[in-house]
Amino acid sequence: MFVFVCARCDAELTVPLSQVALPAHARQIYGNGAQLPVLMESGTFAVDPDPWGGPWRMWDEIDAGEAEARGVYAPVRALSDGAPGASVIAPGDVRGTRLIPEKRGGACCGLDGSDGPNMACQACDLPVATRLDDCSLWQAVRLSSDAVRRLLVDGVHVAPLSWSELTEKGENTPPFEPIASWGGRLGSDHHWSWSPRWEAAAGQALAHLLVASKGQPVKVPGGLTADVFQRALDALLPAGPPTRRAVLAGPGQSSPDAGVDILLVPVHPRTGQTWTPAGPTASAYLVPLPLGVWLWLVSPQPYLPVPASGRIPQDVLRDDPLPLLPNHLFRADRGTFQHTLVRLPAVRSPWMGTVLGKLTQEGPVDLF
Repeated sequence: MFVFVCARCDAELTVPLSQVALPAHARQIYGNGAQLPVLMESGTFAVDPDPWGGPWRMWDEIDAGEAEARGVYAPVRALSDGAPGASVIAPGDVRGTRLIPEKRGGACCGLDGSDGPNMACQACDLPVATRLDDCSLWQAVRLSSDAVRRLLVDGVHVAPLSWSELTEKGENTPPFEPIASWGGRLGSDHHWSWSPRWEAAAGQALAHLLVASKGQPVKVPGGLTADVFQRALDALLPAGPPTRRAVLAGPGQSSPDAGVDILLVPVHPRTGQTWTPAGPTASAYLVPLPLGVWLWLVSPQPYLPVPASGRIPQDVLRDDPLPLLPNHLFRADRGTFQHTLVRLPAVRSPWMGTVLGKLTQEGPVDLF
């Protein structure tokens, strides 16, 4: 486990934390006025390898060689010139800091970090972190890599769970959830929607599916997997044979056929490593999915009423009224999709120009 300390005075700034993988939805901006929960589980931290926040540089100010050196292979509106490698933690795990009132940013309901670090070390006043809790943002604190250091502390080292242990735990992520919005004239509001976690996960995976397609049509399994991916793939890729086939694969699943080109596989939530197959499909393109999303896709759970006597527990699905379903087709998160796609070297392939052109055109199909 680690404790983060101020780089100037060595004051402790966090509780002991263990490292996990950065969630796929770490950079997501969801909806308008939505109240999102805390990004990181308490007691954990993740490192964001990419720069985040201001100052910003417009694309026409950046040389192509410099962009590629930073791992960006296609045009974007602007690139962050912030320091890479921030450690992302839950706000409740911070210690020994104070907010900087004049660094509120342009937020409407909280803090958005647009004015730079808004938390200072209480001991020496060095700006050390940025708190995010505005509407439509996942609540988090980003510890600046150039203002903090992490120290190894005594504690019990817990080895990462094996793939079989993870699947036995079965901590899947439901595709639907109630979303709370900051209130208007009538106060706060709730509506049933596709899960923001699923939309971000799909945005990341869709970028990989396009690269794996090599410019050919891609067919994914039916059911919920098709609901999430097939509409976007059909709109962005050409029709007609030959078709590349994608299937779900991972721990506890039967080995895919030798003719499968693409595997949708889970990512270990602690190590960030992607599950890898053996045998005939070892050369297939691996499309990463968060473990909770992957578990639901391979073993979908029906929304069935649960009989109960007496007072109904809070976590039991009521049969009157039944929970509402989303009122629109699934849409992947555009920001997560673009952030992932421009960082895949294959985006420079000649055939990808047609896909990028479709993404910039205004068409009748609402994919994002």
